Amino acid sequence: MAITVNLDMLLDKAYENLPLTEILDAPVDALQGVSPGDAEKLKAAFNIKTVRDLGTNKYFRAAVTLLDLEATAR
Repeated sequence: MAITVNLDMLLDKAYENLPLTEILDAPVDALQGVSPGDAEKLKAAFNIKTVRDLGTNKYFRAAVTLLDLEATAR
């Protein structure tokens, strides 16, 4: 079954119509609200270069897990 998702609110215009794999391999500043300067800081601090790197970073994943746990405790 094919699934269609509108990612326009999450991505900069140049990345809106790319396949998911290309979005994940795009620079982290492909995400709306992440500036090139922010991307440089993420690279310097955590070696995050792509959207995939951000999504798989152990510190960011830990933070999301903690938020999910809090949501289920309510």
